[in-house]
Amino acid sequence: MTTRRVFLAAAALPAFLLALPVLAQQQANRNRVVMQVSDNDPGKWNLALNNATNIQKELGMDDVDVEIVVYGPGIGMLKAGSPVAPRISSALTNGVKVVACENTMAGMHLQKSDMLPDIGYVPAGVVELMKKQQQGWAYVRP
Repeated sequence: MTTRRVFLAAAALPAFLLALPVLAQQQANRNRVVMQVSDNDPGKWNLALNNATNIQKELGMDDVDVEIVVYGPGIGMLKAGSPVAPRISSALTNGVKVVACENTMAGMHLQKSDMLPDIGYVPAGVVELMKKQQQGWAYVRP
């Protein structure tokens, strides 16, 4: 590194360090909710999707992170052609993150090609719920 680059990096470091608490506070103030859906029931799914929509309306789509973690029998509703597929697609378009448990998928012999496009995947749904709660996410099970 040249002397000039070292000097510029050293000069920028204090400003960056001063900004860290502000960035951390902004992240701490952000609303985050993780929802569990483990039922293969369109009624439960509609309730979960209504909850997600209502949370976004109340808090503002740009001010809340909503993640729906799906495992067990609930995985069936993430398959292409499910009765709630249009609502799930709409939620995804509106910024709701929907993730499928790969353990459940393996147990049910499902491939990503069997699932709705644009969903995400996690190795273990229950572990994802645990991690989110440890990170301060609110937990909802409709």
